[in-house]
Amino acid sequence: MNYPWLDEYLLSKPGAEKDYKPEWDAVRYMLRGKMFCMMAGDKEGKPIASFKLEPEYGAFLREQYKGDIIPGYYMNKEHWNSLYVKSHVPEEIVRDMADRSHRLILASLSKKAQKEILG
Repeated sequence: MNYPWLDEYLLSKPGAEKDYKPEWDAVRYMLRGKMFCMMAGDKEGKPIASFKLEPEYGAFLREQYKGDIIPGYYMNKEHWNSLYVKSHVPEEIVRDMADRSHRLILASLSKKAQKEILG
């Protein structure tokens, strides 16, 4: 994996929880039951990390990093983007994808839940 720090980084996000979904063979990173990242493999077993992003930003990244960032694999293609974890996308971009995905899911929660998560 080109991003060995990614699991720790995702779990460092406020309120982040991790589980494994055996029927998908996927590790999910969740906020109150809502997924903000999924680590799995494509049909050839190549590892991917999928993030929920604003549609415009996702399209921009797919254009900038053709082949390394693709429309969400097994996911809604408008809102999810998958990163091949053996790619050469700069670490700061991967961190930004994780941050944005976490923020989007956090914003979708109730104000009460947001306050509980953020302290």
